[in-house]
Amino acid sequence: MSRVRVMHVVVAGEIGGAERLLVDLASRPEATGADHQIALLTPNPALHRYLLGAEVPVHYRPAREGPLAYLWSSLGPSHVAWLAARIAGARADVVHTHTLGSHVVGTRAARRTGRPQLRTEHHVMHYTDPSSSAFTRWAATRTQRFVAVSEYVRRTITQRVPELVARAVVVRNGVDTHYWSPRPAPRDRPFRVAIVCRLTAWKRVHLAVMAAARAGVELVVVGDGEERGPLEALARAHGGRARFVGHQADPRPFIAECDATLTMSEDEPLGLSVLESLAMARAVLGYAGGGVPEIVGNDTGILVHAPTAEALAGAITRARADRDHLRTLGENGRRFVLEGCGIERTCAGYAAEYRGLAERR
Repeated sequence: MSRVRVMHVVVAGEIGGAERLLVDLASRPEATGADHQIALLTPNPALHRYLLGAEVPVHYRPAREGPLAYLWSSLGPSHVAWLAARIAGARADVVHTHTLGSHVVGTRAARRTGRPQLRTEHHVMHYTDPSSSAFTRWAATRTQRFVAVSEYVRRTITQRVPELVARAVVVRNGVDTHYWSPRPAPRDRPFRVAIVCRLTAWKRVHLAVMAAARAGVELVVVGDGEERGPLEALARAHGGRARFVGHQADPRPFIAECDATLTMSEDEPLGLSVLESLAMARAVLGYAGGGVPEIVGNDTGILVHAPTAEALAGAITRARADRDHLRTLGENGRRFVLEGCGIERTCAGYAAEYRGLAERR
């Protein structure tokens, strides 16, 4: 059976979970049953270089970022015409949109070329934010299939747009369990925790900074973003031992040197970095919000039900008091990922969606 031809559409400025999932899919044609190409609109050359790592054709067009640029990309004629030409030239069977910026322009180009569209919902904020919800809903009602990265995301989007119920399926993000393999847990040194994420407001890294300071442990912050400066100032003000290492193409050494990882995000859709930590046999401590409870349970971490620094500090203190039990939680997390969150299962889920849309066409 011939492979489905898929054109991925990315309109973004940063390297995040959506882009990382895309590379995982595009670099595995056999597992996904598809030949992949990427149409990229971005102001960030680093994102272009990152996507080239999938070793698939990347059609790159520089674009600006910001509200006015988003409106022009979505409503103007030039980006749609450029994207439609790429889709037609690749003889794509399916258009796969990923990011908020790709929704309207991708939908318009897919409709212009008569291709069905699959959309991965990596988050829910664009359904609730007044500045984007109208655009999101317009594109959603004209999209044939949706993949939600968690049951939480599927439930939220179908509550907001009930007509999507029959078109939405959950395909949980997965990780390469060979790449994200366990490394020996640290011993005979002070307790240390890490947080791996983009330093943006909704990730609530400030709670991790204050909690670590309150608990008296070292915090390693892996990531970059507009909140980095204020977070570094906050760490100094609280006298905490926070070490900011910036964005890391390979965060594994920083996870390996810690006893556990943290997450305190508001409405976290799933948490790819959470899965990566579990795959490395590191327990997760954090807030039981969004899709996190779908992958972190009492046997793989410690979740708190109040989004406060005090609650997280309590979880860190309990974890530090019994490091042997914490290592057991990490081992259970590794087993959980192996059984249900490997990249192979994710690819199989997308392969079924690609094939179904191509056959319908």
